[in-house]
Amino acid sequence: MDTGAPRREAKTLGAKARPIELKIHDIGQLFQSLDPLPFRERDLDIAVEDYVVSWARELPRRKGLEIVVHLPAAQMQQEDSAQVAQAILNYFAYRADQVTRELAELFRFGRTALIIGVTVLALCVIAGIGFSRLLNNDYIGRFLQEGLFILGWVANWRPMEVFLYDWWPLARRRRLYRRLASANVTLTPTDAG
Repeated sequence: MDTGAPRREAKTLGAKARPIELKIHDIGQLFQSLDPLPFRERDLDIAVEDYVVSWARELPRRKGLEIVVHLPAAQMQQEDSAQVAQAILNYFAYRADQVTRELAELFRFGRTALIIGVTVLALCVIAGIGFSRLLNNDYIGRFLQEGLFILGWVANWRPMEVFLYDWWPLARRRRLYRRLASANVTLTPTDAG
């Protein structure tokens, strides 16, 4: 039974990458039906995007991507069919730009968090030394000093996490979208064997 949703047709075979294949009955299945933008600028349907992205992740990174859209010959005769390939490429270029903005926002947040974290660390070190001297280096003074040092370093946890780890997944996703934005997209009639 064909539900009309895109189906997985091919994957990788050995070292040779196979194309990402979509089998649809109507061009409209590829795109968000509520999107008011002109056809070339429409968003892909969420299920289509997830399907294409999941397959692209599994394909060799060093090879170019190919997307083959199988649809009935009657659909290929429609005026909109000439814009399908460009619409798909435009969408993935747009998604790459979105991720670039997310990455810039993450680094902006990281810089702000780092300024706050370093400031808190400096204040904690100064306050810890002050408590230690005020209490003549006894146990309570040392306890407060060490506690404030720990608090100061914990305040830097999030900015370090941003700059060391959080940006990797975004950079990988942006790279994948850029690969998809430069993919070779072809339309093939399903009736032609």
